Amino acid sequence: MAVQYARDSLSQIGYSKPIRRRRTTTFFLVLLVGTLFFVPWELPSSFQDLDLSGISRSNVVQLMKSKKEPVQEIYGLLHLVTEDHEQEHVLSNAVHLDPTVPLDLSVYAAGDTTLDWQMEQDTINKEYPVIVFSKTYCPHSRRAKELLKAYELHPPPKIIEVDLRDDGNMIKHLLTRLTRHSTFPNILVGGKSIGGSDNLHALHADKSLKRLLGEAGAVAHSKTSQ
Repeated sequence: MAVQYARDSLSQIGYSKPIRRRRTTTFFLVLLVGTLFFVPWELPSSFQDLDLSGISRSNVVQLMKSKKEPVQEIYGLLHLVTEDHEQEHVLSNAVHLDPTVPLDLSVYAAGDTTLDWQMEQDTINKEYPVIVFSKTYCPHSRRAKELLKAYELHPPPKIIEVDLRDDGNMIKHLLTRLTRHSTFPNILVGGKSIGGSDNLHALHADKSLKRLLGEAGAVAHSKTSQ
């Protein structure tokens, strides 16, 4: 009988603890709800001027999507070199331009301040996911172009033969500052430099080049990429 009584006592103590915890949790929840509904409070001053009446979940998602990173200067250069050949005179005629310091994007658009650079960046990434700054006589450039050609990429790489352009020297200085890579070829994938020919072949050797190109939007159609 005494043993049964002890067991009953322990059982009651054991079960009383979770009950006590639930009561405590319920009490704090009621207190929190009461505070929110019955205690006067107001939005921070930074939010008071905003019209929040029409905000929905879709509005918030759209707002987050619109807050993109600022377009980097490299896209100004890519805009210039992927346009028609007349654009190369934009830099070659700017005799007082210093390529070693940051330039406004409008410089690359011949002073046009109305260009939608976010849209231009998206267009460049879609149409030219792989851009190669090359020199026609450079063996390293030739080696890199041959490997990329063997991948049968779609869209194909955009090749910029710097030595055939009037603004070639200016482009070299700009690439050095913007990509930290001062020699040719300079291979850009998705707007970012992956380096030169040796870097390209190293990625090919460890079988990660196809994935990198694919993520940028350049699809390989050759067995070379396997």
